Amino acid sequence: MPVKGVSRVGGPGTAVGAVVLAVAMAVGLTGCGSSGPSRADRPKSSRSASPDVRLPPRHAGFDYQIGGAYPPPQGVRIVSRDRSSSPARGLYNICYVNAFQAQPQERASWPADLLLRDADGEVVVDKDWNEALLDIRTPAGRERVAKRVGRWIDECADKGFDAVEPDNYDSYTRSRHLLTADDATAFIALLSRHAHARHLAIGQKNTPELAGVRRKAGLDFAVAEECGQYDECGTYAKAFDDRVVVIEYSEEGLRRAVAGFGGRLSIVRRDRMVSTPGSAGYVREVRP
Repeated sequence: MPVKGVSRVGGPGTAVGAVVLAVAMAVGLTGCGSSGPSRADRPKSSRSASPDVRLPPRHAGFDYQIGGAYPPPQGVRIVSRDRSSSPARGLYNICYVNAFQAQPQERASWPADLLLRDADGEVVVDKDWNEALLDIRTPAGRERVAKRVGRWIDECADKGFDAVEPDNYDSYTRSRHLLTADDATAFIALLSRHAHARHLAIGQKNTPELAGVRRKAGLDFAVAEECGQYDECGTYAKAFDDRVVVIEYSEEGLRRAVAGFGGRLSIVRRDRMVSTPGSAGYVREVRP
C-alpha cells in the first residue's frame, strides 16, 4: 500500500513546524489562549470505560490542524492539533504526538540505545519522513520510551486537551521485521494507561490491521487517514463503534468516505501538508 500520512510537526523545533508557527502568529489565532479551555468549557459527550475520560462525539464536524492551528470553521466540534499548539475553546480537542519515531530535529535528544538499530548497528529510519524508529522491542525499552512520550501526554493534559493521538502505531511495518505488532500493541497500552490516568481519551492512528485488538491496547477511538481511499472505514467503524475521525487527501477519497459512511463518521478533506488558511495549497472540504 502506498505510504499514507501528512507532514508531521511534533513541536516548534521542526522545519515545517517553524514555518507553520510563524504563519499562525501572523494571522493571529483566536480561541487559543495559552491556558486552554477549562473542563467546564468543553462539550459534553459519552464517556469511555475509564473514569473521567470523555470520548469524541460521533458524526460531528471535524478539522485536522496538525500543520498549524487556526480558528475552526463554522460547524466544527472536533479539532486535532499538534502538541505544540493550544486547544480550541469550547470544542473537543485531540492532541497529536509522534510517539513511535524520532523526528530529525529531536533525534539527538533521544538516548542512543532507544533508537532502533539493525544487525550492523545502523539506526533504522522511516525514509519517507527521515525519522528514526524507536526501540520498543523489550519491556524495559518500552517503559523508557513511554516515560518520555508520557511527558508530552502530560503537556497535552495540562493545556486542556480532551484526547491524545499517538502517531506511527504502524511503524513496526517499516522496521525491517525488527519490531512486531505485539511490540506496538504492548507499547501503546502503556501510553493508554498514562493518558487515561490524566483523564485523556486516546485514539488509534491508522493501522486497521490492529483495530481488532483495540480493547487490549486500551484505545478509545480512531483517527483514520484515507480510509475512504483504501476502503478501510468499515474496519474502524466496526471496531470503534463509529467513533472515528477521517481525513481524506483526495476528491475521490472524500467521495468514497462520504458515500459509505457520511452519516456515521466525522469526515474532512485536507491538503497533505495540512496547511493553514491563506497558504497556497490550503484545502478543506466537507460534505453533508
